[in-house]
Amino acid sequence: MAIECIKTIQSMPQLPKNQDHKEVDESSLVFDASLLRHQLHLPKQFIWPDEEKPCLKNVPELVVPLIDLGGFLSGDPAAALEAARLVGEACQKHGFFLVVNHGIDSKLISHAHSYMDEFFELPLSQKQRAQRKTGEHCGYASSFTGRFTSKLPWKETLSFQFSAEKNSPTIVKDYLCNTMGKDFEQFGNVYQEYCESMSTLSLGIMELLEISLGVGKAYFREFFEENSSIMRLNYYPPCQKPDLTLGTGPHCDPTSLTILHQDQVGGLQVCVDNEWHSISPNFNAFVVNIGDTFMALSNGRYKSCLHRAVVNSKTTRKSLAFFLCPRSDKLVTPPSELVHDLSPRMYPDFTWPMLLEFTQKHYRADTKTLEAFTNWVQQKRS
Repeated sequence: MAIECIKTIQSMPQLPKNQDHKEVDESSLVFDASLLRHQLHLPKQFIWPDEEKPCLKNVPELVVPLIDLGGFLSGDPAAALEAARLVGEACQKHGFFLVVNHGIDSKLISHAHSYMDEFFELPLSQKQRAQRKTGEHCGYASSFTGRFTSKLPWKETLSFQFSAEKNSPTIVKDYLCNTMGKDFEQFGNVYQEYCESMSTLSLGIMELLEISLGVGKAYFREFFEENSSIMRLNYYPPCQKPDLTLGTGPHCDPTSLTILHQDQVGGLQVCVDNEWHSISPNFNAFVVNIGDTFMALSNGRYKSCLHRAVVNSKTTRKSLAFFLCPRSDKLVTPPSELVHDLSPRMYPDFTWPMLLEFTQKHYRADTKTLEAFTNWVQQKRS
């Protein structure tokens, strides 16, 4: 039986202790990449525990399928079935796969990477015009110094909301112009178009996911058609002691689906069978992975997987991450085909804003995020 959806997060009963997720004074530490990239002695907040320090040598490559979407996108039923089979196999193993012939203009991808340089190479004071406010998920963040007190990631990010609803046709451009000024109109146009392309691609991938799970036609596609998603630009500057820190710590994405484009500098690692593996950059491909919200939608059939990003001492690394999320009023509940006597409900009904607030304010995302969130909802109901 579905657990009643809790509409808002109020007091948090007995949350598990989880990696010092507490507010700190942002003025206590500022991540200024122009200075820190040259420092031989890292501030202690960036030094990770020995058991979590990265391995930078002899990391095995993760075997992930390279899925050609060309036939599927052109309407070939046989190609769709084959692509869905490969997607399903990957999602049962680790939730990661690559897609090529995806229909996204290579010039648009190149422009999106170029404008990242334009933003992140600005002086810190100018980037802070888009400063992310405590408790929010959009804006400029320098190493998340406002969220965590230790194990800080070696990176800067710029995040913004995207909406596929018809009443929000320029939401990305408007946000960037309002925060950074009219000079950023073309910057905003590029990322508005990029997000629209990612939204379209993600709906196609949802079709493959529903085919692979044996779910009714267009179930997931319709669920995400008016998605309210998040776009994030990740910028990892060089670090003189890359063996001591991480660009992004180990985590599972709480969102539904991530579509990532890496530049030519490697750094993405995925943990499979208790061993870290790398996924090498491929400019023609997108890296796709399942998040916790889709794990709940699939009733646990498909798993979100632990991953992280490492840095290096010589070259800045960039990545574009589109996080597909359902519209805020959509109830995350698995289709009836995935719930039966042999596969009972694993997670409660919830809305995406509930899980987002949980990870932003109360719990640092890890392999147990969905479990901790489920326990909290069940405690709340009882």
